[in-house]
Amino acid sequence: MFIIAMITLSAVIAGWQAIDRLLHPRDLDNVGVLLAAGLVGFIGNEAVALYRIREGNAIGSAALVADGYHARTDGFTSLAVALGAVGVLAGFDQADPIVGLGISVAIFAVLRGAARQIYYRLMDAVDPEIVDRVEAVTAANPGVLSTSDARVRWQGHRLSADITISVPGDLQVREGHATAEAVRHDLLHQITHLDQVHVHVDPQGDDPHAPVDDHHALR
Repeated sequence: MFIIAMITLSAVIAGWQAIDRLLHPRDLDNVGVLLAAGLVGFIGNEAVALYRIREGNAIGSAALVADGYHARTDGFTSLAVALGAVGVLAGFDQADPIVGLGISVAIFAVLRGAARQIYYRLMDAVDPEIVDRVEAVTAANPGVLSTSDARVRWQGHRLSADITISVPGDLQVREGHATAEAVRHDLLHQITHLDQVHVHVDPQGDDPHAPVDDHHALR
């Protein structure tokens, strides 16, 4: 959240500076050096951004992904410097603040994606495809008759899953437990970032939870 706040602050300051330079034009010195520094800054920051975003997604770290977006906004700022310098070299003195204003808008576009991801993580939101994948892997186990109540949530940068499976009603406790452990094994090996799995086993047949239905109704 702090990184998102810093990206927002960067966009606001860049926009304000661009507007100020439009209203109060000033000459640029050392335009060639400015162009070179802007290009180097953009290339370097974009390389860092790509690395952080890729690795953040690989380990499930929303903070590292957001930090990658922060580096990308720094790169956009450097690109604005380079583009503004090109415009000034071409004889258009207002190019620098105009490009700066455009880059501020681009930073807000990057901010939107980063803020959405952070918000979803704070709300324990998970991509529906992950839940579907958990259900599919569970249902593929030969000992599972059906699945229900699949829930997946983030805990830091790791996933936790809960799922209910139905097994034949005449299984012994040991056999039902073995099926549950087999499901856990399959999920932990096939679902990326999954670190904890809780499998509830129901016997097929009459509702095994009927004796406590009245308690649920009182809540």
